[in-house]
Amino acid sequence: MFSPTALPKAFDAAQAALGLERWRQQAAAAEPELRTWAAGFADSTPGRTLIEALCGNSPYLGHALTRELPFVRSVAEDGFDASFAALLTALETEHAGERAMDRLMTGLRLAKRRAALLIAMADIAGIWTLERVTGALSDLAETAVRLAAAHLLRRAGEAGTLTLPDPERPWVGSGLIVLGMGKLGGRELNYSSDIDLIVLYDDAVVRTPQPDNLARTFIRIARDLVRIMDEHTKDGYVFRTDLRLRPDPGATPLAVSVSAAEIYYGSVGQNWERAAMIKARVIAGDPEAGANFLRFLEPFIWRRNLDFAAIQDIHSIKRQINAHKGHREVTVNGHDIKVGRGGIREIEFFAQTQQLIFGGRDTRVRIAPTLRANQALCDIGRVPQQTVDELAEAYRFLRRVEHRIQMTNDQQTHRIPADDAGVAQLAVFLGYDDPAAFRADLLTRLGRVEDRYAELFEEAPSLSGPGNLVFTGTDDDPGTVETLRGMGYADPSRVIAVVSSWHRGRYRATRSARARELLTELTPALLTDLAKTPAPDTALMNVDGFLEKLPAGVGLFSLFVANPWLLELVAEIMGTAPQLAATLSRNPSLLDAVISPDFFDPLPAKDQGLADDHARVMAAARDFEDALTLSRRWTNDQRFRAGAHILRGITDGDRCGAFLADLADIVVPDLARRVEEEFAARHGRMPGGAWVVVAMGKLGSRQLTITSDIDLIVIYDVRGDVAGEARVSDGAKPLSPNEYYIKLTQRLTNAITAPMADGRLYEVDMRLRPSGNAGPLATSLDAFVKYQATDAWTWEQMALTRARVIGGDPALAGRVEAAIRAALTAPRDPDKLLWDVADMRRRIDKEFGTPNPWNVKYARGGLIDLEFIAQYLQLRHGHDRPDILNIGTVLALRNAARTGALDPEVALELESAVRLWRRVQGFLRLTTAGVLDPEQVSPTLLAGLARAAFPASQADGEEAVDFAALDSRIRAVAARAHAHYKSLVEEPAARLTPPASHQEQKLP
Repeated sequence: MFSPTALPKAFDAAQAALGLERWRQQAAAAEPELRTWAAGFADSTPGRTLIEALCGNSPYLGHALTRELPFVRSVAEDGFDASFAALLTALETEHAGERAMDRLMTGLRLAKRRAALLIAMADIAGIWTLERVTGALSDLAETAVRLAAAHLLRRAGEAGTLTLPDPERPWVGSGLIVLGMGKLGGRELNYSSDIDLIVLYDDAVVRTPQPDNLARTFIRIARDLVRIMDEHTKDGYVFRTDLRLRPDPGATPLAVSVSAAEIYYGSVGQNWERAAMIKARVIAGDPEAGANFLRFLEPFIWRRNLDFAAIQDIHSIKRQINAHKGHREVTVNGHDIKVGRGGIREIEFFAQTQQLIFGGRDTRVRIAPTLRANQALCDIGRVPQQTVDELAEAYRFLRRVEHRIQMTNDQQTHRIPADDAGVAQLAVFLGYDDPAAFRADLLTRLGRVEDRYAELFEEAPSLSGPGNLVFTGTDDDPGTVETLRGMGYADPSRVIAVVSSWHRGRYRATRSARARELLTELTPALLTDLAKTPAPDTALMNVDGFLEKLPAGVGLFSLFVANPWLLELVAEIMGTAPQLAATLSRNPSLLDAVISPDFFDPLPAKDQGLADDHARVMAAARDFEDALTLSRRWTNDQRFRAGAHILRGITDGDRCGAFLADLADIVVPDLARRVEEEFAARHGRMPGGAWVVVAMGKLGSRQLTITSDIDLIVIYDVRGDVAGEARVSDGAKPLSPNEYYIKLTQRLTNAITAPMADGRLYEVDMRLRPSGNAGPLATSLDAFVKYQATDAWTWEQMALTRARVIGGDPALAGRVEAAIRAALTAPRDPDKLLWDVADMRRRIDKEFGTPNPWNVKYARGGLIDLEFIAQYLQLRHGHDRPDILNIGTVLALRNAARTGALDPEVALELESAVRLWRRVQGFLRLTTAGVLDPEQVSPTLLAGLARAAFPASQADGEEAVDFAALDSRIRAVAARAHAHYKSLVEEPAARLTPPASHQEQKLP
């Protein structure tokens, strides 16, 4: 039967002894003839050696051996070949016409257990060659799938969902196609291999009385086929089954129609799928339909003419793996001998990549088995014979190692044990006396494969980046998972799934082969750039959303290839600037503007061409809806440009505020005019009426950020000499003045805030109008003047320091500005003012206070403290020193110093702090939710933040050593600013007696 010397020693003597004892116990319980044979077998040198070798090295084989005494006897007496043939024959005979699924499942599992034991014994004893071992495993899997498919077809026929031309041979003319892929297709299954299948149905062949249920019928067959093969029962399982090699498995059902498959492979089939199809083989179902489908695939697999880009894309299958020639970094412990460096996959790719290139014009290399394919490439002069021989020897060695790893516990693994004891056990199982000798032999083979593999297409640039970046196939490449995790991605599997979906052509931008080839070249650089951002996984999903909306890909991807800095900018935007990312996703054509020579020129002012550019764009508006669309697009494009400037450090949040305010100053009045024209068509004009739009808050002070909403109030006035007559508008549906301007204001806010394809123009806040939310949307000038004189809260008059008219009737604008100035310069009770300011700041701090200095609005010493100082000083001294007034905080502080209301040195320090907070806020509004979490600061974000906060220091080469140093510097500035607030407002207010008439202010 075999030579005892060919068998390995038992690594675990105790387990070997226990196995021998179990054998004898099973023998003692057997019928007399078998008991006699089993006892004699255990006492013989070959028998005892076999039992100890299996039980002492593999718990799985040891248990199988002691459960199958009759079968082991037949193998011992009839030989491996005859016994295996008899096993398959019996399986066919007993289950060819099986009607009961449970009996079929039991029979298949029993046959699998016995076949696995037989094949292992023949392999371990050195009786069978590698080809015979893998061929036997493949024969068993093919037989099982064929029987299962026949059973399911027969059942469908009996259920009336299919009409079978030959019920006795249900596969004939059924239209069902089961393709064996990968190692099953190439008859190279490993010992504990899963089987890769593609289940198709030829919708032009299938006969069914229920055509509407055709897809469901074959999906059910596919699902039940997997269950028969894969489900674990008390008898075990047959083969783990994988259907993910079907066309676009994330978007298609388990069974795919031939017509759909033909469309897929004819349009978006990838080169790695071409490589996979080299081994495709019909193993079950309708042989004629299967043969026709494979003939259809031949032009897809074997392209006769390949351009340079296609060859490069084929090369990318290999180039995504980080292969190096001549130096060794491989360690034995934990190494994956399938997909790790120097492993089995590299030998397979060595053959497949060249087969794809040369097989279109030379049919001699169209061979499925790996070693035979390499020899065929040698025979046509493409590979040296020495290389073929070296790879063949390494392949046989590695497959033998792979089988011993899997035999130990029947696990689908290809990884060497991670600990020395496990490596020593594997070495013994392979027949080594010394683990060091096994380590040396393994490293020699891995190194040899890696050298030969690295020589393949040696001139081609790497696509592996800092490590493997493989996005082909169905399983996550372990090296790629490791690489992505090392780059900073939190969920490598999701990254692999997303990138793989791009290559499947699910988006319009990636449907052409050229687009996917370019994307393959760009992916490593893109992932590297995204990895530098604060949240790489989120950045990748932003890129995915961007690609999903692209109408086409080749032009843009070519632009990235020609301008790598542009790809880096897009990655930076997607990873650090959510607002810009959304804008870019809505309008990818913005990138055309980015590469224009003037994109990074200084941002223009309103009177330096910005208004003219807006007018040119809006001149194309055909109607009101068109105007809304164009205004959004123009504004968002300009905001995108400003954001890109901030990201690149060309400008900052402080300097950019005026530009962003100019955008609103241009767009809002233009929309107000257009809204009024639309409104007048229905309600007419108000005789003697006029209205103006007043900017408040950050827009009023010209300190907008990228994400700022805009604070507006509307003031109107109706003048005339019509006595004794009710004043109404002159349209078809007349309105009173109050109704007219309230509804007109509603139309304006709706026009600004309505969500459209290009997003909202701005969010609008009108709570700063007289009486806040309780007051009407539009206020008459008389009511405004009266309210400011008698009813306005202190906080409302503080807000008024930043009010300015941005649009509307020029004459009314002058009167409103005069009313605002009059309100700000009116005499006030200084103690009440001081008390109100301090009390309001205390209440804001109670509700929104934070110890985080990066919350630059609410933190003590932040923007609110500084703005309150400026506003307090203006209201305190506005009556006596009207020159102190200014809408801008910085200029108001300067005016306070110039008029003697504030110490000049304090004013300079406060101005410096205001500008710092604006720079920081502008950057954070662009790159975060608006407030920095000190626990989530990436190196890229830190560098940008340091540049934004202290540009002069960065320009001089002084870098913040780390976030702690930058944070400390920020806290010091905040502490100084807070100290000034306390000395100017808080402490003097604390010394006051609360005003008798004090009422708690109602804040907006």
